[in-house]
Amino acid sequence: MFTGIVQGRGEVIARSGQDLVRLVIRVPSTQGLTRGASIAINGVCLTAVEWQDCDVHFDVIAESLRITNLGQLSVGDSVNVERAARFGDEIGGHLLSGHIHAMAQLVQREVQGDNLALTLQVDPELARYLMPKGYVALDGCSLTLGPAIESGRFQVFLIPETREVTVIEQRQPGDWINLEIDTQTQAVVDTVERVLAERN
Repeated sequence: MFTGIVQGRGEVIARSGQDLVRLVIRVPSTQGLTRGASIAINGVCLTAVEWQDCDVHFDVIAESLRITNLGQLSVGDSVNVERAARFGDEIGGHLLSGHIHAMAQLVQREVQGDNLALTLQVDPELARYLMPKGYVALDGCSLTLGPAIESGRFQVFLIPETREVTVIEQRQPGDWINLEIDTQTQAVVDTVERVLAERN
């Protein structure tokens, strides 16, 4: 499990393979890392296969390459990095599984004072899970949804700290961003829809 509080940026050092891609990512720290540990890269839960110093090797399967932006990564790219949460850790964001539902496309970015407003487009099928003041994870970063949600479009606002620590600051219109919806919201919406359908 993860909390959506990105701990820093990593850098893609090497990439090899096709259907099964080996990514080598230089992470901020490997202190306490063990073989088989989970690390979220752009919000995707990956397994640490091996490492040397701060260069960690991950294997990425075809399905993850298909539904996430990991398939678009090249050597030199920056990524968000979060180590798995441990019992007793502060949950500053919201609980995440590291299982991406889809990618959202950035359609507009607008600087508003010290804030950055991002407008994104997602498949309308997922839009019903995105509610004002609800939670969403973008590239593994826990964010609160803004008020403008319609036709699959939604907004989030980034404070200076988030812009400094994460790669979302670098995203430009047209870019694809990993999206993990809040599973509790999904469960409530699906349950209500199922009950209403049974009554009708």
